[in-house]
Amino acid sequence: MIDRRLLYIVSTARFGSFSAAAKRVGVTQSAVTKSVAEVEQELGYSIFHRTARGVFPTEAGRAFVDRASRILDDTRDLFHGKPVGLDPYADTLRVGVCPGSLESLLVSPVAALHARHPKIRLDVAGGSFDKMVQQLRAGAIDVALGYDAAFETQPDFRRDALAPLRTIFFVRHGHPILDCAEATTADIAKYDLISPSGSPPYDAAWRQIYEQGDLDTHAQVHFIDHFPIVARLVQNSDAISLTSVEYAETRAFKDRFARVPFRTLAPAPLCCATRMRWGPRPAVRAFIQACRERMPP
Repeated sequence: MIDRRLLYIVSTARFGSFSAAAKRVGVTQSAVTKSVAEVEQELGYSIFHRTARGVFPTEAGRAFVDRASRILDDTRDLFHGKPVGLDPYADTLRVGVCPGSLESLLVSPVAALHARHPKIRLDVAGGSFDKMVQQLRAGAIDVALGYDAAFETQPDFRRDALAPLRTIFFVRHGHPILDCAEATTADIAKYDLISPSGSPPYDAAWRQIYEQGDLDTHAQVHFIDHFPIVARLVQNSDAISLTSVEYAETRAFKDRFARVPFRTLAPAPLCCATRMRWGPRPAVRAFIQACRERMPP
């Protein structure tokens, strides 16, 4: 049978700490810690970096975790999977979305996917880019949807291009910037900005806006990915945020907010990222196809 130490290692990579992994697999923390140390001694290199905030795989550890995760998945399929020849889509599809605010884009694709393959079981969760990258490498998710500019720096992932996301700046009704016939980056820089992500492509864009006015970007930008919080802050302050062009055209948006008279931001290409080393399963391929067909152009 499979060495249980592989399970301990993969669980540690997925949950970011020895204690969380131990709780997940039902053993003591000392058992997990000791087992991981034994494997590292046998291998001759460290699988994890240990920090005060948790653990994360080393460069060599990522490759080990990836292979261990595949071995565990294949073993589970072998003993508990369906016989060959039955529905290949009768499986759980684990999708990560980064930032989580992009989850709204999946309403139509997921509905179409479920209609085509009703035996797929969906597990969709949003989070930060760093978190989703770690989970994708560790095999905790099968596919990640996010900004292509962020994933293009990750050579171990395959990127399937999706339609770019079109966004606009928005503010509360009565905001001073609405007095501008056409707002400039200098006008934007007068106010705090709420961004859903600090990763590419937005990090460079915000630096350009604020550094042109000799302002500290870190002192001006909030990173908040939960729209109800964003909406409340925008309504109760002069902060500026951004949203999709599609949402800005709805009555719900127009009743609460106003579009800043600023040139439309450059469309941000999106992608579905999967691990380069392992070919995507049928459910993953079907998900990517549904996103290409049903996400807003």
